[in-house]
Amino acid sequence: MISSVRADAFVPSGGKSVRVEVRKATMRDIAPILRLINGYAARGIMLARTEFEMSEAIRDFSVATLDGELLGCGALHFYSPTIAEIRSLAVYEHAKTHGVGRKLVEALVVEAEQYELHAVFAFTYVDEFFRRVGFEVVERGALPLKAWKDCVRCPKFQQCDEIAVLRILRPDDWADAQPHPWGAAMITPTDELIQIPTPRT
Repeated sequence: MISSVRADAFVPSGGKSVRVEVRKATMRDIAPILRLINGYAARGIMLARTEFEMSEAIRDFSVATLDGELLGCGALHFYSPTIAEIRSLAVYEHAKTHGVGRKLVEALVVEAEQYELHAVFAFTYVDEFFRRVGFEVVERGALPLKAWKDCVRCPKFQQCDEIAVLRILRPDDWADAQPHPWGAAMITPTDELIQIPTPRT
């Protein structure tokens, strides 16, 4: 979904060592995560979240902190036994030159590997960020239909211009799952890809 992370979130801070810790979120992190995400939502950059939604999803989240201050967050949301989405990736403006976004993505990928997922994907406006950490651009229609369940409440739903990126974690397993990685039940007799909203021209 819409991410606030931009190129400078992946830039090291001029060689200066910064002791950023990435850990799994706890319930006490809900309030600061909401302030971060909803601050960007107010600017139309991310989807707004409620305390109820965050309470349900808190186990998906990891946070980046420095001396106890929350600098950024990101979530690993599972869609099947083999694939998950990296989403709700956000970094405070003042922390975007410390590589916080990169550290969060790397931690979420490690978590995905621990769960033995075949791949992780994300939707972004800045695919170059994800290319730097092993992702590649893919056709959005090849991603699970369930990944779009939050999109129906997005103001850009009918004119989505986000880019889908994918990182394959277990190439042999992924290759064995082709050409229908989401299972025959999700594919119509006449279509190999799921039809999703595309930008209007």
